[in-house]
Amino acid sequence: MDQDVKRGRGRPRAWDDKGDQNTIKSLDRALEVLVKLGELQGATLSELASALDQSPATVYRVLTTFQGRGFVDFDEIGQTWNIGPAAFMTGSHFLRRTSLVERARPIMRHLMEATGETANLGIERGGKVLFLGQVETHATIRAFFPPGTEGAMHSSGIGKALLSRMDDARQRQVLAASKLEKFTPHTLTDPETMIADLRETRARGYAFDGEERNIGMRCIAAPVFNVYGEAVAGISVSGPTSRITDDRIQVLAEEVIDAAERLTRATGGNYRPAG
Repeated sequence: MDQDVKRGRGRPRAWDDKGDQNTIKSLDRALEVLVKLGELQGATLSELASALDQSPATVYRVLTTFQGRGFVDFDEIGQTWNIGPAAFMTGSHFLRRTSLVERARPIMRHLMEATGETANLGIERGGKVLFLGQVETHATIRAFFPPGTEGAMHSSGIGKALLSRMDDARQRQVLAASKLEKFTPHTLTDPETMIADLRETRARGYAFDGEERNIGMRCIAAPVFNVYGEAVAGISVSGPTSRITDDRIQVLAEEVIDAAERLTRATGGNYRPAG
């Protein structure tokens, strides 16, 4: 089968050309509106237009177009726009691309019950952690990362677990792109300190986020591997420092590592222990 035939199945001849001729600018701007609305978790027309630095008239036309397809909803009482059900249904197709989320659910539930803390599942997308699932603890104080939430890699337990398994070049590339933003006094913002922490993370088999993203919250995470032994996801428990105390870290870490290994096996992966 020649190369032209292969291209024709999914992309035109110039598929690798990222120039303007292969970009629909109006569509790109419209999607920017949808993404920003999701980030704001609802907004009035003026708030959304201001956040995007676009005219209200332009943003309104985009919103009404998306509304016609069910991608956004309008609340008449509050005069606010919100993400609609069609956006959720479209996004859910992403989760169904892999058995990871489906296979992870019972393992995460067991992890939550064994530790008493919220269990989380995430992957790396575009240099950030994308949370795919969560099983919340029954305790009153809990962490909350709904599916679709994104977070910085360097200040996340799952992010650091995944970073620790990247090669040096990729690791430094992701860290440079994040600019090691400081979220709390505990956030690691020095590149060499961060890399040393990642070496330690790899050696012990789990990552530890000690109030590096949110004051008062801790997280312990371990990587999940594919059939090639590549870290493709992370599983974690997160909770308040009052419950994830220093004397519990190792016990919780063993539960998380066990969950990561079981999820790796359940998805046909090749688990790679610490070291």
